[in-house]
Amino acid sequence: MKLYYSPGACSLSPHIVLNEAGLSYDLEKVDLRTHKTEKGEDFYAINPKGYVPALQLDDGSLLTEGPAITQYLADLKPGSKLAPAAGTLPRYHLMEWLNFIATELHKQFGPLFHGPTPEVKTATVAKIKGRLELVAKSLEHQPYVMGEHFTLPDAYLFVMLRWAKRLAPESFEVPGMTAYFERMAQRPAVQAALKAEGLS
Repeated sequence: MKLYYSPGACSLSPHIVLNEAGLSYDLEKVDLRTHKTEKGEDFYAINPKGYVPALQLDDGSLLTEGPAITQYLADLKPGSKLAPAAGTLPRYHLMEWLNFIATELHKQFGPLFHGPTPEVKTATVAKIKGRLELVAKSLEHQPYVMGEHFTLPDAYLFVMLRWAKRLAPESFEVPGMTAYFERMAQRPAVQAALKAEGLS
């Protein structure tokens, strides 16, 4: 398998999951401004959507969208406990979390990457903080989003918190976020992904 990524982008989530699952993979960096891979290929020819992550499978087919990729990877290694078994209610709760992070957190950051006006920035940061307050309620009595074990939403949430730390640091005023972030950052799989992407 090969993961197409850009350092620190949302592709960091499947990168972490690959490490957590102990799967063998290759990495290829993508410049999202030029849409060229580090080998000089046109990334649009590989993924017409033009963004990361994209996972090229061993048969040459391509899988895109982080939540889909991470579930595929978790199902390759069911013993990893990265995701509950398909078809079970806990699995649907996992998909519920992935969807919440994708739509209510990930997409909220858009304006912050494009030089927002002070008013837009204030409103956007308030939305992000509000969403993180909902997440914090799930972390009040458990170390990870879905309970005692690290699962796929934790990888995705960690990436969003890295963005928040840089673009919306007020978000870390939410009780428990700093401790959760630091706990996640200490995981060997997370540290390995950060190092490989030149982020450590």
